[in-house]
Amino acid sequence: MDDDTTRVEWREWGQDAFDEAAAAEAPVLLSLTATWCDHCHEMDAETYAEPRIAANINDSFVPIRVDVDRYPRVRDRYNMGGFPSTVFLAPDGNVLTGAGYLGADGMRQVLDSVRTMWQTKGSGAARVPRPLREDNPPAGELTADVEAAMLGQFAETYDEVAGGWGQSPKFPLPDALEFALKRDREMALRSFDAVSANLLDEYDGGFYRFATDRDWGGVQREKLLDSNGALVRAFANAYLLTGKDEYREPAERTIDFLTTTLWNGDVDAFANSQAPGEDDAHSLDATDRASAAEPPVDDGVFAGPNALAIEGLLTYYAYTDDERARRYAERALATLREDLLAEGVVAHRYTADGNDAPTPLLTNQARALEALTTAASVLDAEFLADARRVADATIERLHDEDSFVDGPAEGVGLLDRPLRPLDANVAFADALIDLAELAAGTADDDDAAADADRYRQYARKTLEAFAGASDRFGVQIARYATAVSRLLEGPLAIRVAAEPGSDLHRAALRLADHEKVVVPNASAGTLEAGTARVERGDHVSEPAETPSELSERVQAVLD
Repeated sequence: MDDDTTRVEWREWGQDAFDEAAAAEAPVLLSLTATWCDHCHEMDAETYAEPRIAANINDSFVPIRVDVDRYPRVRDRYNMGGFPSTVFLAPDGNVLTGAGYLGADGMRQVLDSVRTMWQTKGSGAARVPRPLREDNPPAGELTADVEAAMLGQFAETYDEVAGGWGQSPKFPLPDALEFALKRDREMALRSFDAVSANLLDEYDGGFYRFATDRDWGGVQREKLLDSNGALVRAFANAYLLTGKDEYREPAERTIDFLTTTLWNGDVDAFANSQAPGEDDAHSLDATDRASAAEPPVDDGVFAGPNALAIEGLLTYYAYTDDERARRYAERALATLREDLLAEGVVAHRYTADGNDAPTPLLTNQARALEALTTAASVLDAEFLADARRVADATIERLHDEDSFVDGPAEGVGLLDRPLRPLDANVAFADALIDLAELAAGTADDDDAAADADRYRQYARKTLEAFAGASDRFGVQIARYATAVSRLLEGPLAIRVAAEPGSDLHRAALRLADHEKVVVPNASAGTLEAGTARVERGDHVSEPAETPSELSERVQAVLD
């Protein structure tokens, strides 16, 4: 975030700023922003640039500016429901009050109110947000009712008119799209159609972040790497199911955007985001857009979003043999492994001067594990070793009781309080299910079987840790129901005793259950070279020697 337009004397997030607040007995004003956030820039220009407001803040508060992409743990503890977030803290980091965007008049009123609150009650007015007070989620039993309850949520919130789920705002929700794709195809495809018709940038490719209105109007035109990577995967999976170019082409256009506009060639990885640009350049027609300045790109390279993009591109490659998707995925994967991964711990962000010992963050660990298991399934089993290191390091460093915390409980403000993010726990558990199948299928020994069982047990415990509240999960957490279903039934596993890229392996990847796990170079049991078999739970098929035989085996299991 460029702060030149403001008159506020921003401090960096860290101990020094909180020590200053404690010494001055002054509250903290925490501003959460993002480089891609148009409203953040507007608030800088219209509110923080106003001289009297800036003087008021500088005199009575200790102002701290945080980029939410660079400090995700601060974002997750202090987010007021969107960005910008304007949060007032006591010097110990507890929350006094907070808001989102504030214009000049609103900011004056809030500053006066917080000053009065502070003078009257001091730190006694501050509180710890509920997710950080209630450490343990409600546990429960995993049953088929979890998937049924989620299907009920989908039916209840589905928008029959405009597509998608809920009223407003409308987000693309790739995990929800993929859950519905297997369980209610008509609902899913109508929603895919709505997302591509309304959020796809027809000029440059890539998906916009969301729409403010129920009918998908009011499009917010920032483009983020993480959502685009996930949508490449989702649309590739819709193409796998339907064989229709209307689902392949949005994925292809998004890959165009990722490999051009968001490609950081200096690092050999994907940049983080593209902002809407001056005067919302993305909204211009094609003629005007060709002559308009290119909207700015945040070229920061972050591990988690890159891992999502790698997974999306490899999924697309698995179904299409698209060499560009494979090539860019491999280049970004090499950067992830060589520059961001050390002893199973993923660094949050690439820095040119190298990284100190990285701090494990659950979201990064989960996404990296997903990328590595996908690479092991699609490209080569060699990636399995790194996947196991990531899983083992996450279990060792972040597992606490029966679930995972978002990072080490250390740091200033509320960072020393554990947070158990549901979405990251679910993503990690789901990736462990894949890892278990791959680990068991590529090594025919007792140690591999024991490791596979251990990964399944951690996945089960993690999902059970949240099951007591699962009947209240919305469609945004659809992946929880997906993971529970895969764990209870056993994922569809196709073990291929052949090299990646062989006809049998390529056929296995293209069979129509996108929740399957394909294990190349399989050595489990009595599987002979050049054959494949299908497993699900206790069901084990006869070997198949040809793609057509394999398709018949899969269909028999699914039926």
